Parts: sequence; structure tokens; C-alpha cells
Amino acid sequence: MPLLKVEGQVFEVEDGKRLILALEDSGLDVMHRCGGFAKCTTCRVKFIEGEPTRMTQAEFDRLKNTPDLLGQTRLACQIVCDHDMEVEPVIHLSNADVKSPGARPEKQITPKPVWIDRPIDL
Repeated sequence: MPLLKVEGQVFEVEDGKRLILALEDSGLDVMHRCGGFAKCTTCRVKFIEGEPTRMTQAEFDRLKNTPDLLGQTRLACQIVCDHDMEVEPVIHLSNADVKSPGARPEKQITPKPVWIDRPIDL
């Protein structure tokens, strides 16, 4: 089982679980306003260690169209926990102007993932 390090805590995560669900199920107050469809950027995280070398086309398209996000953050709704990683959520529900993080994302990545290599030269 992969280990997920967040804010000084370490969690064992089911192999293949979506990062956004691993964060939420670990009791962290993370955002996912679009319900995990890569349509917003409220679930973004910064990687300390273990950033995946691939990403979904949907994640790439969303980040490249938002100034200064591509190469700086990733979308937790588009990442699979299949190795150890350390992340820092960017937006917490407790610091947002809303009462709900958003609809619970589905178990599988949505939309259906088209995997690409993460751009290295950003």
C-alpha cells in the first residue's frame, strides 16, 4: 500500500485510489467543487515528493489554461495513488467561502483518463 504524507501525517492508501478521495477519507478538509471532473482547480496540491510522471489530458488542459498553475500544482482529482507521495493541499474547506467541498468524486478518475507524460520543461 502506498504511503501518503500530508501536513505532518502519514496515511496508508489503497493502491489505485484517487488522491482526492485518499485526502478526504483521511479526514482532511480538501476542496473539489466540480466533483472531480478536472473542471475547476480547487483540489490542487503541491508535490513535496513523489510527483507522478504522467497526468491526464484533462488535467493538463485545465492547468495550462489557468495562469501560473501548470508546473506549480497538480489536480488531486486526476492522480492515482500507486506509489508513495507527499503533498500539500492548496485550498482547505475551512479557509473557503463555501460550506461544502463539492460533490464526492467518483471512485474512478473522471472524465475517462487519457494519459500523457507530464511536461518536464515548464
